[in-house]
Amino acid sequence: MYDQIREDTLYLMFYAVVTAMAIIANCYLLFRDGNAFAADITPPGRLRRWAAIFFASIALNHLWYMPIFFLNSIEDIRLCDLIGGILDFMTFFPLAIVVLLSMLQDRRRPLWPIAVVMAPLVIGGAFDIAYRSYALLPISRLYAVLMGIGLIIYMVRTTRQYGRWLRDNYADLEHKEVWQSFVVLAIIMFVFVIYGFAGEGPVYQYAMQVICVVLICYLLWRVETLSDLSIPRQQSQLVAKPATTEAEDVDDYELPQTIHDKIGSLLQQHCIDTRLYLQHDLNIHQLAQAIGTNRFYLSQYFSRQGTTYNAYINGLRINHFMSLYHKAVATQRPFTAKQLAFDSGYRSYKTFSLVFKQLKRQTVTAWMRDTAK
Repeated sequence: MYDQIREDTLYLMFYAVVTAMAIIANCYLLFRDGNAFAADITPPGRLRRWAAIFFASIALNHLWYMPIFFLNSIEDIRLCDLIGGILDFMTFFPLAIVVLLSMLQDRRRPLWPIAVVMAPLVIGGAFDIAYRSYALLPISRLYAVLMGIGLIIYMVRTTRQYGRWLRDNYADLEHKEVWQSFVVLAIIMFVFVIYGFAGEGPVYQYAMQVICVVLICYLLWRVETLSDLSIPRQQSQLVAKPATTEAEDVDDYELPQTIHDKIGSLLQQHCIDTRLYLQHDLNIHQLAQAIGTNRFYLSQYFSRQGTTYNAYINGLRINHFMSLYHKAVATQRPFTAKQLAFDSGYRSYKTFSLVFKQLKRQTVTAWMRDTAK
């Protein structure tokens, strides 16, 4: 399958460029402190490191396959190709999964299941290397497809959980949500697998390199535009956190009525009266610290109220926007909805518009038009 591209100078140049891109992306993430994509965003360090390792695997695998274009012996080409395949199973694919999991910052998930899932592919590849054949390739293809389906199901489930965690802990979701990235990366990886197992000829080879370019560029952008959401542990100032705090016990914990009432009054005093909710990127840890309690009790308070932290803060901000609008109209002061949104705690008018429509069941424009009647 490599015969047709041996004399293709353009392809060899393209292949070298892709290898260089992976090396540059790796060095950028490892050695550059600043963020060239979004200066005001601090990306997660753990995700940055894993992405750098992933880019290194792309570069190293490209370097391994490079001799194939210059070998003449069919046996040597086959051996090099088989070893390259097992290297992909040991590095590229598992590291891609690790990068995806590292985007989820609610907790650190164990990585050993990835090795277990990839083990059959590695064993199958080792068998083919031992016998210098592609005998188990059809079985490996089927297993890879089933593994991909299982991974997609798992990622859909964990991404939904992650979304709930975001809404429970953050008021501003800009640069925090990841489900769109999972969709894009899943499509890229799916196409990569299809071509990797089914393609042949020059079109296949070019397509693989194009996919690598898209993957490198998109993943590098995604890593650098995702905010670091690490929240330091906090001791309660209001009352000690209960001893039982395992995830499965949190939802069953009943917040005492006295603490519930006290938190309500503290929120009124230290959040609503002081307009603390207008602070950009205010998270539940900072709010809990401001009112003198801990994140656990505050989360339980919102849960008992039938809401989330995100909905609570955005409700206050939307009400603030409406108040500013009415004052501006009453005093005949010139204004724009965008400026009022910024004055209400939003950095993005698009985010404000989405939140407003979600809470008020109509667009900002429609609401202002109805209010003016």
